[in-house]
Amino acid sequence: VLLAIGVALLFKRVFFRSESSPFVMELPPYRMPTLRSTLKHMWSKGSQYLNKMGGVILVASILLWTLSYFPRKTDNPGAKIENQTKLKNVSALNSPIDGTLNSDLKETIPHQNGNFEMLQLENSYIGRLGRFVEPVLAPLGFNWEMGVSLLSGIAAKEIIVSTLGVLHHEEIHKGKTLEGLSKKIQNEKYISGKSKGNQIFTPLATVSFLLFILIYFPCIAVFAAVKKESGSIKWAVFMVFYTTALAYLISFTVYQSGAFIMRLL
Repeated sequence: VLLAIGVALLFKRVFFRSESSPFVMELPPYRMPTLRSTLKHMWSKGSQYLNKMGGVILVASILLWTLSYFPRKTDNPGAKIENQTKLKNVSALNSPIDGTLNSDLKETIPHQNGNFEMLQLENSYIGRLGRFVEPVLAPLGFNWEMGVSLLSGIAAKEIIVSTLGVLHHEEIHKGKTLEGLSKKIQNEKYISGKSKGNQIFTPLATVSFLLFILIYFPCIAVFAAVKKESGSIKWAVFMVFYTTALAYLISFTVYQSGAFIMRLL
């Protein structure tokens, strides 16, 4: 709210210096809302959101899943270890395949499968796109998965969460358990680079991420609304660049300042 007030005052001094013409509008008398009108309004707004979720968000989620799944590799090292171990057990025990594995390799197979799926995701079309924008977002504490979710949020901010769900779908299966997305994100760590082994969604990176989501380009619908109300596409384009630049500046300041203070402590 304070940021919106500050930007409004700044724009008033820079872009809108002319005196505003007086505006008079007659307001209808206030009345206590009835139960019928309240339910009707709730139904209208609820149906609008469900239509949006079932349309834009569903299509975007399917598209994101497709981009995260292809191109596909077939040489899964975890699967190879499991198959080879089963054959060894059959040869040694002269018994039918019962799925029993050597104890020293039980821990290796899930690890190999997890690494394979992570590499598969990083080498997918959406992973390549995320890697492309990752250097620009790294000073904000974001990894490539966050970058991809921010790009998908251009269609609608709600898609950011579903994008994170799609990107983590391959990794949340561990053995016979299924962890929630929230827990998976909290435990996620870098697997390569200088930050290898460090937590990705640290409290500082999370705050920076939330600030960026809050401030940057709202969505395509807002872009169309600004274009329609202003009567010119230039203000809509200006909104895209200034909100994204402002979000980058705020997130950069918060993350770098926080990291500097943590290093001092």
